[in-house]
Amino acid sequence: MAQPGPSMQDLIRQRTRAGFVGRSAERALFRANFATALHDERHRFRFHVHGNAGVGKTFLVRELEQIAREQGALTAYVDDSAGSVPEVMAEISRQFAAQGHRLKELNRLLAAHEERRHEAALAALATLDGQAADTGPSTGGRAVARGGMIALGMVPVVGPLAGMLDAEQFAGGVDRFRESVMARFRNHEDVQLVFAPEQVLTPVLLRELADAAASAPWIALFLDTYERTAPYLDHWLHETMTTDRHGAVPATLVVVTAGQRPLGATRWGGVRDFVAEVPLAPFTEDEARGLLAGKGVTAEPVVEEVLRLSGGLPVLVSTLAESRPTDADDVGDPSATAVDRFLKWEQDPARRAAALSCALPRWLDGDVFRAAADCPEEELASLYTWLRGMPFVVERGGGRLRYHDVVRAPMLRAERRRSPREWAGRQRRLARTFREWREETGRGLEDLWADDTWRDLRQAEAYHLLCAGDRDALPQALRDFVHACGAGEVMAVRWARVLVDAGQDADAEPVAEWGRKLTTALDTESIAAALALLLSHAALDAPDQARARVIRGDELRGAGAYTDALAEYDRAVALDPDLAVAYRYRAGIRGDLGDHDAAIADLDRAVALEPNHAGYVALRGEHHRIARHDTEALRDLTEAIRLDPANDFAWASRGATHERRGDLDAALSDLGRSLDLKPDYAWALARRARVWRSLGDSARQLADLDRALALTPDWPWARCERGDALRTAGRDEEAVADLTHALALDPAYTSAYASRGASLAHLGRHTEALADLNRAVELRPTYVWALCRRAALHATMDQHQQARADVEHVRDLDPGALQRLPDPDRAVLGPFLTG
Repeated sequence: MAQPGPSMQDLIRQRTRAGFVGRSAERALFRANFATALHDERHRFRFHVHGNAGVGKTFLVRELEQIAREQGALTAYVDDSAGSVPEVMAEISRQFAAQGHRLKELNRLLAAHEERRHEAALAALATLDGQAADTGPSTGGRAVARGGMIALGMVPVVGPLAGMLDAEQFAGGVDRFRESVMARFRNHEDVQLVFAPEQVLTPVLLRELADAAASAPWIALFLDTYERTAPYLDHWLHETMTTDRHGAVPATLVVVTAGQRPLGATRWGGVRDFVAEVPLAPFTEDEARGLLAGKGVTAEPVVEEVLRLSGGLPVLVSTLAESRPTDADDVGDPSATAVDRFLKWEQDPARRAAALSCALPRWLDGDVFRAAADCPEEELASLYTWLRGMPFVVERGGGRLRYHDVVRAPMLRAERRRSPREWAGRQRRLARTFREWREETGRGLEDLWADDTWRDLRQAEAYHLLCAGDRDALPQALRDFVHACGAGEVMAVRWARVLVDAGQDADAEPVAEWGRKLTTALDTESIAAALALLLSHAALDAPDQARARVIRGDELRGAGAYTDALAEYDRAVALDPDLAVAYRYRAGIRGDLGDHDAAIADLDRAVALEPNHAGYVALRGEHHRIARHDTEALRDLTEAIRLDPANDFAWASRGATHERRGDLDAALSDLGRSLDLKPDYAWALARRARVWRSLGDSARQLADLDRALALTPDWPWARCERGDALRTAGRDEEAVADLTHALALDPAYTSAYASRGASLAHLGRHTEALADLNRAVELRPTYVWALCRRAALHATMDQHQQARADVEHVRDLDPGALQRLPDPDRAVLGPFLTG
């Protein structure tokens, strides 16, 4: 239902705009851009506002947003409360919806991204260790390793690749990881939503922006606090705006960014003609006087005092003018404190006290204000309304309020110096409040560090304990940093920022130094580097060190540094022999390296420590399956199913074990149960296809492979499996297409070359067929099946000497293979088989 008049937010914005003074040139430049034709060389697609803290960037950006709306633009404003590209997109979508434009498909994918992100850790635990074909690493895996790519880009690399293993050693892990991830998640899109969400979300965002552009003359995005968001936004923004990788960007889109630094010349220097730099300096004296006059501050002594104290910084000029001071008796008083700069003309002691008290938290909402203000209940509502209207208080994402740093920092200094003991006491009281809220939030949560609200409250609690100077606060914050790293890079960066802020605000240099060092390590290297710094210099106890080494090992494993990762798991086990997850992760990397006996030994220990952990038991069963210990595999997988009957992974793995043992009815039953639990389980479909092949049911075999490839179209193994099925069914043209696709995905897939060579031979394309079979034998000289196919092809092409050489090679490797040749091959090779 349409509102009969302006909303509260509209009225607040109008009142805020009424006091906007200055920046006329900048506003005129932005407004004129809407009147400049899109093809005109003067039109700019991006504006970058930059200048020092307090210079008025956010005020100007908000004014530019209002100008854009006056031009009919659909707008969104995002700051550093969004910690990643998907979070930025979510905020854009939320604000567009409030203006009547819902981005439905983007919302669907953002919800899927959140769901998949939370599933990823569990999926990795359940499937990382063995869902590839039983025959070991493909040569394609070796090529991937040599190329420095991790599973065709499907592994979340968190830092520069370092400590790479020999390609042969690494290949098996690449193959297993690639197949397990592709098989576990719903489809290729789901995999990308976990590991590279921008690749899936950005094209959808652009399509929905194009749809919105059909009904709105302009679209304007405003990205504030760019000095903090650029590390994850700048590359994405440049790629989206200047390349076709994600699709077409509506020409009516205008992007405004604002940060403390100018744009980087390396990335943006080549497109300067499309970008307008908007540097901001402090207000000129005329601009400052104009703002003061607009507030009714005209007494010259008072004006001069404001100019002196503010240095022309707009946020300070506006704050000092807010109470419209007229008494100049104390102008120039040398005893004036830093707080007097901002509140010297505020006569209400309750307001002054509330402003000072509420500077202590890093962010405010109604509940935090109530806890911090320490004022009578009947005054809370009016004081909160007053504080929200102050120029130095800005609203960030999620409705939270924050003081401007230029104002908050001196307020904190003044309060800390005025009464250090009272300062510490107030900080502890706030810490207790946040702890109570955190404990309430955490009741019933299985994984506390996976819950955003719980983590926010934990951060706030840690910040106030650090500010209070509690003896255990820094060691505890560093221990928490370990858990934050386990929750991902964005959370690790935010936790390091807690240390930086607390160190600066409490003048606690050891805390600030830790924050700076951890931030630098995260920005320039990786989580693994930050944890290495922590392990080298922090006083962590043995269990905390062990957990840090497990997380660091997992990061190194994801980056391909297997030797270093294994060493970290070894250290973790030595530090805390009862840490089950350390054994589980070490088992994973040992499986990657092909040492399944050692992996099983580690999982024995993990299961002994947590005997009812269905995931650990199922993984041990899977390692037994890969190692061809079928009896032990069936034992463990059956136990895992007893512990967790909904474990689709255990059902599928047991089905694959039955299939290899020849118990096809049991295999069909188990794989069917797995697919009942997870109908889009591509790996289970591909495994069931093998059962249908053994039963001679090519129609059902192809149907399952079709479904598997519909879910994971870029899965080389399934492509090769279907290519073989099509070849066996005499559909060689289709087989060649699938096998060619598999080789495009994995250019060194040995069996794909052999199978394609066989199909090409059936089609009479002998020269191409021979090239493929030669390549297969080159990659695997003992590949008996390919040697047999090549021998038959040589004989067909009257290359008798080569045919005889291949037959003799096969006879040396596997004499029985010659007896198992299909009749057409035996016919053409007859003279060579008896010679």
